[in-house]
Amino acid sequence: MHHVLTKIMAVLAALATLSVATPTPAQAAVAAYFVMTDITRENFVVQLTDPAKIQHARDLISGTTTDKPHVFGRIITRPAPYNPHWSYQLNPDTVSFFDVAIEVCDATIPYVQDHLDEAGGAFLPGLVWCPWTSRLVREISAP
Repeated sequence: MHHVLTKIMAVLAALATLSVATPTPAQAAVAAYFVMTDITRENFVVQLTDPAKIQHARDLISGTTTDKPHVFGRIITRPAPYNPHWSYQLNPDTVSFFDVAIEVCDATIPYVQDHLDEAGGAFLPGLVWCPWTSRLVREISAP
């Protein structure tokens, strides 16, 4: 009986830990998704979780601002469910906006895809991507 009681207590402790460690939807960061394009006219979905950056993106789309119209961030070399056409994504924690950037991080959406195996070296050092012709075109609903 002691052995069964010990197992029950262990399961209850594990469930208590799980319920504390798993954020509720109200606690989780709210993500917003935006379609970005570039000179190639390809579409790439960017996930944003920072409320100030989400607002800046919405202001760009609505025309409320023209400041820092281009998107940059650090790429992750694996696909995201919200961006199924590409084998990479932008890390939402690193996405930001810019007016002017250095050339070494500039590349079009398809060029990154075609040279993904080279990213992080001489091509896109540090996996930082700053497509100069990038612009947000619309917000989309969560996938």
